[in-house]
Amino acid sequence: MSRAPEVLMASRQRVAHERQRRRRTRSGVLLSTDTIIDCALRLSHEHGPDALSVRRLGAALGCDPSAIYRYFHNTDDLLLAIADRLVGRAIEGFQPGDDWMAGLREMAHRIRDNYQAQPRVAVLVASRVTRRENEFRAVETGVSLLLQAGFDARTAVQHYHAFIDTVLGHAALDVTALTLPKDKYEADAQAWTNAYQALPAETHPAIAAVRHELPRMAGSSFDNAVDLMISAIAAQAPAAKARSRGNVRAADRASRKSK
Repeated sequence: MSRAPEVLMASRQRVAHERQRRRRTRSGVLLSTDTIIDCALRLSHEHGPDALSVRRLGAALGCDPSAIYRYFHNTDDLLLAIADRLVGRAIEGFQPGDDWMAGLREMAHRIRDNYQAQPRVAVLVASRVTRRENEFRAVETGVSLLLQAGFDARTAVQHYHAFIDTVLGHAALDVTALTLPKDKYEADAQAWTNAYQALPAETHPAIAAVRHELPRMAGSSFDNAVDLMISAIAAQAPAAKARSRGNVRAADRASRKSK
């Protein structure tokens, strides 16, 4: 009886190996988790999210659709694997240095740029938690940068949460715009130059006061949002707080001397 857990674990490992083992399809494609993910990314890029079905994947790979279930429990399992692949591409080769702010900024841009390369699938996965190795590495990297900045565990997690949600939220907005039909995308962009410029000052005084700047709204706010977020985090960093307290004490001493 004492060996039962070991036997059960060995059985599960054999099943996992069987699921991951490469198999050739009718068309000669060597089937594997990576092959399926590659195909899913290609189909979604060409045809949109509706292409992520076992039927479409089976047809594209030249296999029975049920073969997909040897590698993924269901389509959501596949979607999470795709999401993790995107995370992996974003952080591939990423080795932040001593500047934690520069590290966060590079991380943000890597995520946004990678999402823009796969906009149709990125909008599906931005809010998901993959629970896989690439995401683990990304969270490890982001949190370590904030620990490097001197934050305690609780604050590091709070700031990472706000940072990554800001990055993913703005990246998702940007890629959603990229998936719009061209005429709708252009109409939305031109609205800031046309519709908003025509609003009378009598009814919309604030808009009228800044009307010459409103065309900026047609572009992405990603860079500004990331810079604001990192600046806000930096202002809360222990070193920045220590400098601020020192400046206050120095100003107080100077004030007392002047009296």
